[in-house]
Amino acid sequence: MGREQDRKAAIAKAQIELNKKLAYLDTETTGLKAHDQIVEICLIDNDGAVLIDSLVKPTVKIPSDATRIHGITDAMVSHAPTWPELWPQLEPLFAERRIAIYNADYDLRLMKQSHRVHGLIWQTTISQFCIMKLYAQYRGNWNAWSGSYRWVSLDDARWQCHLEFPNAHRARADTLLARAVLQVVAAQKA
Repeated sequence: MGREQDRKAAIAKAQIELNKKLAYLDTETTGLKAHDQIVEICLIDNDGAVLIDSLVKPTVKIPSDATRIHGITDAMVSHAPTWPELWPQLEPLFAERRIAIYNADYDLRLMKQSHRVHGLIWQTTISQFCIMKLYAQYRGNWNAWSGSYRWVSLDDARWQCHLEFPNAHRARADTLLARAVLQVVAAQKA
């Protein structure tokens, strides 16, 4: 397939996905590494209504580098629910909907890592798709090194789509922004 056909396929997929019962997910974390954990999670439905929007108390202190990005401090999460306390509210929501995530691989990995830290066994199947990969296909900037379309940060996608949403690096704001990016792609002519 050529890049123009890939772009049209991305638009068509965005249109199909928007016709499903979607929810949008985003997390904020203690960092990017294999031991890091979730400190905030938000799940909104297709209309933007909040299903879950919660800080999460990790088992470790939040590094200052992470706080500089998302603004979440140890004091803010000191009375928040832990991952095992929040999970029983989250898990049933995943069974009811298809989940759209900007950078799905990352958020799903951090959910599994948070499970592991607390000795929980991951047994959840999540029907999901990655808006970031779909948007990369839509933009069509080829990355020869990786052999795929070049991924774009959510903030760059916001600018490229001329969206007025803030990219606050907070879970709720980012779910709303990811939803808007998908809507922009779906609104294009295939």
